[in-house]
Amino acid sequence: MDEAGVYLLEERCKLKAAQVNGDETMIKLLKFLKPFRIPVVFVLTLIFLQSLADLYLPTLLADIVDIGIVQGDTAYILKIGGFMLLVAAGGVTCSITASFLSSKVAAGFGRNLRARIFSHVENFSLQEFDQFGTASLITRTTNDITQVQQVLTVMLRMMISAPLMCVGGIIMAVSKDAKLSLIFVGALPILAGLIYAVISRGIPLFKILQIKLDRLNLVLRENLVGIRVIRSFHRIDHEQKRFNQANLDLTDTAIKVNKIMAALMPVMMLVLNFSTIAILWFGSIRIDNGDMQVGALMAFFQYAMQIMFSLIMVSIMFVMIPRASASAIRINEVLDMEPVIRDEAAVQPAQGKQGYVEFQNVTFSYPGAEKPAVSNISFSAKPGEITAIIGGTGSGKSTLISLIPRFYDVDSGSILIDGVDVRQMSQESLRAKIGFVPQKAVLFTGTIAENIRYGKETASDEEIQQAATVAQATEFISSMKEGFQSLIAQGGTNVSGGQKQRLSIARALVRRPEIYVFDDSFSALDFKTDAKLRAALKQEITASTVLMVAQRVSTVMDADRIIVLDEGKIMGIGSHRELMDTCGVYREIVSSQLSEEEIA
Repeated sequence: MDEAGVYLLEERCKLKAAQVNGDETMIKLLKFLKPFRIPVVFVLTLIFLQSLADLYLPTLLADIVDIGIVQGDTAYILKIGGFMLLVAAGGVTCSITASFLSSKVAAGFGRNLRARIFSHVENFSLQEFDQFGTASLITRTTNDITQVQQVLTVMLRMMISAPLMCVGGIIMAVSKDAKLSLIFVGALPILAGLIYAVISRGIPLFKILQIKLDRLNLVLRENLVGIRVIRSFHRIDHEQKRFNQANLDLTDTAIKVNKIMAALMPVMMLVLNFSTIAILWFGSIRIDNGDMQVGALMAFFQYAMQIMFSLIMVSIMFVMIPRASASAIRINEVLDMEPVIRDEAAVQPAQGKQGYVEFQNVTFSYPGAEKPAVSNISFSAKPGEITAIIGGTGSGKSTLISLIPRFYDVDSGSILIDGVDVRQMSQESLRAKIGFVPQKAVLFTGTIAENIRYGKETASDEEIQQAATVAQATEFISSMKEGFQSLIAQGGTNVSGGQKQRLSIARALVRRPEIYVFDDSFSALDFKTDAKLRAALKQEITASTVLMVAQRVSTVMDADRIIVLDEGKIMGIGSHRELMDTCGVYREIVSSQLSEEEIA
């Protein structure tokens, strides 16, 4: 099975598991309507009044025909006609006001729900992000909420109107002529069976439709983010095929479900037209026999239309509800996901320590991994010292330092900062101590100054300039037309990889934290800039604890302590000279990068 097939299978399994409580999903989301209780009550009241007006109009029309026209009473016709205009105007006013309020309520509901999902997702650990995937979270926050918002607008307008018009229409029709009402006994079950048959086939397809939309978003996002790699390897045709496959898959499912739903309206109209013929046929016979008046037949006919159209409104709701239900399941999956990493009762660090980091027998495995990413890791890092971590690809370097700010929680052992386990500290207070520079430099749209100030909101212009100077970024910033006010494009596409890294380092420096964590943050720098940056860093961060992951031996040679990792385990700890004498893995790394003269 290909990647797309595996993805779809996983998502279908998730939906089947969620479908057990599928009926409750929409109801669970209705709690976000609490701030709009008063407008909702107004909407329902206005719809109720509009329905009463619509039900009353045919009776007034019957009176005009049977009394006013038959008896030639012009005054009565004008009187009842004027009253009809007044009732109709009232109904229109109620309808317009209800439509405005329902749209406002639905828009506010969508806004609050999006805000709730965003704030909830912000609390996710990387484990939850890995579980959902970026493309799926974007779809759930945008398209899925839009689906629920649209059906809410329809429900607010129709959930009172449709049943009331149907039941009220039947009551009024029976009051006009009970025998002629037997036509509904044949028509209504046919319509109900038709709606059930279509909806029962449509619901599963709507669920699959959302999954395939996720897949399309995933492929599209990978193409947009990885466009440089795609072009450099000339894989445009391959990616075009991937997109076309996902696009056609979505299109085929959409056509299939729309065909099913499209069959509903013509067949309903067919039943409606046959019912109309039957009413006119049998109604004319009853008029001819003197059992019914013309006005009563006209009113009966309008009530029949109201009943049929209320069922059409119900069918429209049933068409929209399955897709919204599938979306509601997916939204609730996000809202019901409890972050693995949560703040417990916060413990204050011991006094007198500023950034002392200690690993005690730390073991960590990624969810579903066959073996731990790091095993039995123990070491300490002190303020004023540089602790470097080096090792081959996949040795666990980045994993190790990502445990310090609690991007993931350890399986066993503990990580202490100033004598307190990081799991006992609030995430806010923990991360306030850390200046983190990720392996992949990430910049945000805005100016250079705003990107550096991201590390410290209250940083002055002097602090920003000082951080940029230490990070060796001043030279290229000053060469830009607007200097620190120069705009960074989305994703930092208008600066080079080395410039991005230096701005990321400046962002951490302006924070002046107790602990600096550099995750291979010098890899895109040339040797000269690397050396100058490390020399400037040494003077700037003398009172802080520095943990530095690096691939280059030249970057870590001057560190106070070097930790050598291999397959998630520590193979040696010591200075460069000590490790050259005691650690075979370190010697291999050094010999692969430096010449004999440099080693000597």
